[in-house]
Amino acid sequence: MTGAGLREQAAAIGGELTDLRRSIHAEPEVGLDLPATQRKVVEALGELPVEVTLGQQLSSVTAVLRGGRPGPAVLLRADMDALPLTERSGVPYASGVRGAMHACGHDLHTAMLVGAARLLSARRDELAGTIVLMFQPGEEAEGGARVMIEEGVLDAAGSRPVAAYALHVASALLPLGLVASRPGTLMAAADTLDVTVHGRGGHGSQPHHAADPVPAACEIVLALQAMVTRKFDVFDPVVVTVGTFHAGTADNVIPDEAQFRATVRSFSPAARAAVQEAAPRLARDIAAAHGLTATAQYLDGYPVTVNDAAELANAEQAIGDVLGPGRFLPLPNAIPGSEDFSYVLDQVPGAFLMLGATPPDADAATAPFNHSSEAVFDDAVLPDGAALYAGLALRRLSR
Repeated sequence: MTGAGLREQAAAIGGELTDLRRSIHAEPEVGLDLPATQRKVVEALGELPVEVTLGQQLSSVTAVLRGGRPGPAVLLRADMDALPLTERSGVPYASGVRGAMHACGHDLHTAMLVGAARLLSARRDELAGTIVLMFQPGEEAEGGARVMIEEGVLDAAGSRPVAAYALHVASALLPLGLVASRPGTLMAAADTLDVTVHGRGGHGSQPHHAADPVPAACEIVLALQAMVTRKFDVFDPVVVTVGTFHAGTADNVIPDEAQFRATVRSFSPAARAAVQEAAPRLARDIAAAHGLTATAQYLDGYPVTVNDAAELANAEQAIGDVLGPGRFLPLPNAIPGSEDFSYVLDQVPGAFLMLGATPPDADAATAPFNHSSEAVFDDAVLPDGAALYAGLALRRLSR
C-alpha cells in the first residue's frame, strides 16, 4: 500500500483544513487545558469511523481508527497548544486572545492530523492494522505527551504501536514543503539548573562585614561556561545558558542571596547524566570557596529526541511516495531545541520530521522563526502535512 493519490485528495479538502486551522489560530489556548481546541477537534472528527477518548488531566483527544484487516498499530501525533505571547503577525485571522498566540504552528499540526484522519478513514477497508491519532495539549514546557502516556495513549489500540510519527512546521529556515530530519539524535534534552547562593547582607560600603553572594554567583555563571568546554566532548556537546539572574534591591545594599536559573541542553543520555551531576557540584564548590553555601537544583525537563534509523528510512520513502522526489533534506546536525514527543520515542520507535512552512514571499533565511510574535506559517503546507501523516501510517502498515 502506497501514498498514491494522497496529496491530490488532501488538496481537495485544503480549504476545510485552512478554515479549521484559522479558527484554532484565532482562539489560541495555552498549556494543558484547551477546551475550545478540544471541542473543535472532536467536532471535526465527528462523522469519521473513529473511537474518541478525551483526557482526564488535560484536554487531549485520542482517536483510534481500526482498519478492515488485522495488523499492528501506528501512532500519529499533533500538538495543539499555543504560546503565552501577544501576536504581531498582522494576518487577518490573528489571535483574538491577548497574551496567547500560535507562534509555533501547532494549529497547523492539528488541522493536518484531522485531514489525515479523513484521508485514512476513506481507506479504512484497505488498512491492515490500527491508527492512533494523538491530539496533545501542553507541548510547550508542560509535558503533555508524558501525561497522555500516563493516561494510556500508547495502549489505546489494545496493543502498543510498532511505530510513532510526528511533524513540526517551521516558519523560516526551511523552504515551503521541504521535509528535514536525521537518524539518531534529532533534538536536545532540555533541563533547568536553579542556583541560589546564600550569603549575609550588609552595607555596600563595608563588604568585609558581610558575606557577599553576588561575586560568587557571577563566578559560578562564568565557570559553567568553562565547564561545558573543558568537561564535555565537542562532538557530544552541552549548552548552558543563564536566562535569569536576581540579586539585591539597592546599589548600596549587599543582599543575603543571589539566584539564577539556566537552561541546560544535551544531546545524549550520557552527557545529560554527566552535566546533571557536575553542574550542581560546581555551584556548591565555588560557593564554598567563598565561604558561602549554595542550593543547586537540577530539574529534569524533556529527554533527548531520538529518531529510529529504520523508521526514518520508512518516513523518507513515504515522503517520496506522497510528495515526490527531492522533498527530503537530511540534516547534518541535531537541533538544540527540545520536544516532548521524546517521551513517546523513548517507548516506541519512530521519527520526528520538520516541515517547511515559510511563506513564498518571505526569505527562509531571515523570516521570523517559530516562537516569534511575528511568525507567519503558510496554509499552503496543510495538504502536504495531512497527506504525509497519512502516508507515513500507510507505508508502515504495508510492511
